[in-house]
Amino acid sequence: MKNPYKDKAWFKFLSNKYIWVLLCFLVWMIFLDNYSYFDHRFLDEQIEELEDNKTYYQQEIDKDKKQIKDLHNMEQVEKYAREKYFMKKDSEDIYIIEFENDSTETVQ
Repeated sequence: MKNPYKDKAWFKFLSNKYIWVLLCFLVWMIFLDNYSYFDHRFLDEQIEELEDNKTYYQQEIDKDKKQIKDLHNMEQVEKYAREKYFMKKDSEDIYIIEFENDSTETVQ
């Protein structure tokens, strides 16, 4: 009995051993390998998140450097101490006004 599909183009294509080897290789590389496509996608997402963190922290470092540079001036040190730590001169009185819905933190 002769195979009726033997002369068809799709049968010749699917019976080719190189096609099966290539298909197995692709399935292995996409799903099963340590360097699979899905692992690369996960790692790429982590890299993007870390780069975003890097830019955020770099901006914070620049802001802190600017603040440190400003604190070399004695007037800026005094202003910073008054605003952040509620410090005062001996001849001054400080009044702190808090509103009901004020969300500022209190200094302990």
